[in-house]
Amino acid sequence: MSVEVTGRVTMLRRYPVKSMLGEQCATLDVNPPGVVGDRRYAFIDDETGRVATAKNPRLWRRLLQCSAVTAADGVVVTLPDGRTVPIDEAAEPVSELCGRKVHVADERSAGAVVERSDPIDVLTHGVDAEIEAALLEIAQGTSGGAFVDHSPVHLITTATLDAVGLGSDEALRYRPNIVIETPDGCPPFVENDWVGMTIRVGGVALDGTMPTPRCSVPTLEHGAMPRSPQAVRYPFEHNRVEAGDFGNLPCAGLYAAVSVGGTVREGDEVRID
Repeated sequence: MSVEVTGRVTMLRRYPVKSMLGEQCATLDVNPPGVVGDRRYAFIDDETGRVATAKNPRLWRRLLQCSAVTAADGVVVTLPDGRTVPIDEAAEPVSELCGRKVHVADERSAGAVVERSDPIDVLTHGVDAEIEAALLEIAQGTSGGAFVDHSPVHLITTATLDAVGLGSDEALRYRPNIVIETPDGCPPFVENDWVGMTIRVGGVALDGTMPTPRCSVPTLEHGAMPRSPQAVRYPFEHNRVEAGDFGNLPCAGLYAAVSVGGTVREGDEVRID
């Protein structure tokens, strides 16, 4: 078996609530359903029954002004005004924030869908424009109950981030679980080549499933971070590739399934075979 040493883990992130800012972690526990505690909760629009996500920025971009962390007694949400509330008390203030009544779900229902506005349309017409949103069934690549977009784990390399002009400090725009520091000279979007390959991170084995399509979320404000149109324009211009059954799309990063679970740690060596 040929094993190529590709880099090391430089950052680990978990997002306890879908479309909210998450938390940086020193370790992540990973199993076939995904990263433990990641996308564990979501808000559901009472009117439509759809999962609330900033993929439809006109309705839900204010979720990215909130953050969620995993505390000893459960997930805690911090609102834009600084208030903190446990997740089971967050529906009312989030409804007020977004101007639509929502409730909290702790497990994804079968066939759960989100509304996804075309990112280029959003950049062209603005975040408040009445843009027709496509309906997308989430978590088609995972058997777990988490509110992931497709496969259980999402990773991205520093080579890709550097090419886009973001750097690791803005990796959260792409909402990865694992950021891999690659050596000098590594080409951007190298993650495309890992589809169908095994990515070994410490003792964990991940199977690359497809490049990660980019929606408008990376371009939006994230807490105090300003908008960044480049986060989607660059992949649109330089990395439009086939993303599974979703077609030819601007991509950055890689979705992966978990074949061998375990604990991933900052500094773990990353190998490809």
